[in-house]
Amino acid sequence: MDKIGFIGLGIMGRPMAKNLLKAGKALVVYDVVDSAVNELVSAGAERGASPAAVTGATSLVITMLPNSPHVREVVCRKDGILSAVRPGQIVVDMSSIAPLVSRELCGLLEAKGAEMLDAPVSGGQEKAEKGTLAIMVGGKEEIYGKVKDILDLMGKSNYVAGIGAGQIAKLVNQTLVGINIAAVAEGMSLAQKAGVEPEKVFNAIRGGLAGSQCLEDKAPRMFEGRYAPGFRINLHIKDLGNVQETGRALHLSMPLVAQVMEMMQNLAADGHEMLDHGALGLFYEKLNSISLKKSSL
Repeated sequence: MDKIGFIGLGIMGRPMAKNLLKAGKALVVYDVVDSAVNELVSAGAERGASPAAVTGATSLVITMLPNSPHVREVVCRKDGILSAVRPGQIVVDMSSIAPLVSRELCGLLEAKGAEMLDAPVSGGQEKAEKGTLAIMVGGKEEIYGKVKDILDLMGKSNYVAGIGAGQIAKLVNQTLVGINIAAVAEGMSLAQKAGVEPEKVFNAIRGGLAGSQCLEDKAPRMFEGRYAPGFRINLHIKDLGNVQETGRALHLSMPLVAQVMEMMQNLAADGHEMLDHGALGLFYEKLNSISLKKSSL
């Protein structure tokens, strides 16, 4: 494959693009933040003046942007992807957005003869840096086959189903992750309030059915008060908003999502929106007047 375009060089996009460069891929990059572009140019990428310029210079365009409106703007604005896309060109949106928006944008691109995949990721900044993200792909399976090797330079990709299915998988992922982290914090709060060291409870249960990646990753953060992201609360709020929007469209009751959203909004209101979502531990500390940190009994 020829040059790859990469649009969106934020907390996730920057390390993902760097992993493509490390693998020897030629990149043309664009972001509204000049310093992010400069960093990638210093690492060997070519600067793109606009989304259209990136699209015109590449055969594959990857977008990694905050939310649905940002992706729609990059695709549809005057100097956006649609203005320069060519028949047969592939656009892979790795942002986490609403599935209906993925389907809408795919229709616009297909009308120009281009192809689109939605391929949101899970794993946060740490796994983006390591190139070990989980990548959930929706779209035509034969198009996925053409870009799988590229995606797998940034993590492990899995094909789900047609366009939008990758986003649905991501919404399920974020539902389970948010609820799981809240359950970890609630359970450890019970141990602390009962006078049993939460870290000892963690070690006792981690090998059983309660064991999970969320328990392994987030409980130690709670014990250490270590809440640097990671995956930020404000981004998880955005994802849960997309979960709720999709659930409402499907007339689906999701009470646990609503509760976790309320907790995260409470943390954001207290100024914690930029912390790791493991900071749900702070919500329970405040609620129960306890501390989950080591040696706090």
